[in-house]
Amino acid sequence: METKNIGNKITEARKKLNISQAQLAENLFISAQAVGKWERGESMPDIITLNRLTEILGVDLNYFSDRFQTSVSEKSTLENSEKFSGIQQKNKEWDLSKLSLVDSDFSGLKNLHEKLSSTNIQKCLFIGSEISGLTLSNNNVSNCDFTNSNITNSKILNSILSKNIFNKCLLTNSVFSKSYLENCNFTQADLSGVEFNMGGFGNNIILNAKLKGTSFIEMGMQDIVFEGIIEDCRFENCSFYHVKFQNATILKTFFKNNKKFKRVKFENCKVDKLTFAFLKNNLADMTGITLIP
Repeated sequence: METKNIGNKITEARKKLNISQAQLAENLFISAQAVGKWERGESMPDIITLNRLTEILGVDLNYFSDRFQTSVSEKSTLENSEKFSGIQQKNKEWDLSKLSLVDSDFSGLKNLHEKLSSTNIQKCLFIGSEISGLTLSNNNVSNCDFTNSNITNSKILNSILSKNIFNKCLLTNSVFSKSYLENCNFTQADLSGVEFNMGGFGNNIILNAKLKGTSFIEMGMQDIVFEGIIEDCRFENCSFYHVKFQNATILKTFFKNNKKFKRVKFENCKVDKLTFAFLKNNLADMTGITLIP
């Protein structure tokens, strides 16, 4: 029923805009046949595509399905910004999956784990939260504040994260897979051992972030400035647009098969011999790079 309901909603919104299936498909960079299957209820778009549909059709995620809606009582409770700060969750785990969370304060939340999937989260506070081991799947998270939170050993899958604050967050050994992170602030965040793969990383601030053992695999890297100490990191099969390494010391870091890497700028950077060899093999512009003796 949910698949059919989403299909009907797509059809309704598309017809109101007076556009064809082919025109909608062209804007989504998919086939018209895929749109036809959605509208017939034979399949449904994933959360990333749904997010793009909201922009094209002029609706929000709540329009599509109960999957992203709360009941009236739930919604009023959440929008009243119920405070969870300081609550000890010894006998209860909050399940926030399949909701639309807006302007709510969950600061100090604990024991969330996998209870936050298929959720639309906007303008919420998670300051100082203990949410290590978190699993996010098919989420849209925007304009939220996770300052000073522990999000270690977490898995963020098939999600969109935009305009979020992760200042001073512990994100060690977390995985961001098939997810898009844009316009987020990771100032002084610990990104040690974090793996970013098969997604996008654009226009994010990583000032004084800890990059040790961090991996970027098959990522679209855009409008990023790397600085400070970068150690034991990995950049492989990534695309680079307007990326700069400045005032950085890069040690034992692997660069392989990256696209448009000649356009990457290096300013006042120091590298060890191993990194120097990887950069040279990746056809980097070595201007601005000094080899550490």
